[in-house]
Amino acid sequence: MLVDAVLGYLDKVSRFDARPFTPLFIGGERMGCVNGEWKERLLRHEAALFEENFQGLFCRLGGSYRSISHALAQAARRWQQAGWLNGWRNENFTAFRNDGSRYFELERAAFRPLGLTSRAVHVNGLCRMADGEVRMWVGRRSPHKAVDPNRMDNLVGGGVAAGETLALALEREAWEEAGVSREQVDDLRPVALLLAQRPVARGLHREWLYVYDLWLEPGAQPLCQDGEVAEHLLLPLEEVERLLVAERFMIDAALVCLDALCRLGYWGARNRQVADALARVRHDLAADTAQPA
Repeated sequence: MLVDAVLGYLDKVSRFDARPFTPLFIGGERMGCVNGEWKERLLRHEAALFEENFQGLFCRLGGSYRSISHALAQAARRWQQAGWLNGWRNENFTAFRNDGSRYFELERAAFRPLGLTSRAVHVNGLCRMADGEVRMWVGRRSPHKAVDPNRMDNLVGGGVAAGETLALALEREAWEEAGVSREQVDDLRPVALLLAQRPVARGLHREWLYVYDLWLEPGAQPLCQDGEVAEHLLLPLEEVERLLVAERFMIDAALVCLDALCRLGYWGARNRQVADALARVRHDLAADTAQPA
């Protein structure tokens, strides 16, 4: 086992220096963080919308879900036309207030520049072999993917679009990425809630990861339907661990895998050390307020 390497990797991906980021408030509620480059852009080119005071950066917008969403959508289009946004997907994510209510929605490419918190569903594909050994299904991303081609991923992983429930996102992503039917995920409930956050080229990645475990029968074969996954591999947990510490996994997928290995008690006597390190990203599902039915 590679416990010390695992702990080092967790330390690397679960800590970051927040000092270069400025808190972003929208309608008086803290919603995100912006780096220095985006702070300058917003204050210089979007002065009608953004101002700064001793607390941070403030967006002057208020009003209804629809009106805030519309105004920010227009701003995001301006940023795209200025060449500041890449990876435009024509897909919106929802931003939630601290009480779990929907606040506004915005093109997903603009979430990281503003440091807004998105949501995603991730599924660990697990299989108990005839001899009792537990193995894990992992996907290798298509070499044609614009982001992280050929990196290792969970059996299923994808963002929750605006207007989707967790259940609908899970059903859609499970079919698209692994050919898993709706009936197979109908009764699944999240087993863990992780918060992934780290600086990225576009700004700050901050996403709630709703984690599910799906136990597949020996002989089952996941099959990608949308071309985003090149292949699925059923691996011994030792091989999953080796790929994790070699940093072959996408970071969010790595956190999900590590959480699963820990819940399975993979590290034995040293499992508690890994659990303590994971505590930096693990959160209480029972206290989660952003799970609309």
